[in-house]
Amino acid sequence: MNEDVRLTAWVRGRVQQVGFRWFTRANALEIGGLTGFALNLDDGRVQVVAEGRREDCHRLLDWLRSDDTPGRVDGVTEIWDTPRGGYEGFAIR
Repeated sequence: MNEDVRLTAWVRGRVQQVGFRWFTRANALEIGGLTGFALNLDDGRVQVVAEGRREDCHRLLDWLRSDDTPGRVDGVTEIWDTPRGGYEGFAIR
């Protein structure tokens, strides 16, 4: 259950220009063991890619869907995959 995975999530709502990427990175670092990035997309969504233990990725996904995020999250779509690696830490792009 705690194998390494890759989570890619697209977050819809008012999630740009509210510190969303910064808080996503802060939460990923607080959870620990996650690498990846948070990126603003041209259509107003934020894409989050996180790699690490499945349990830790689920914790980040639960936070993305919670009421504790900055702005307003209207929905989150996610896909799960095998990790690809190549990330040093968790970046804001």
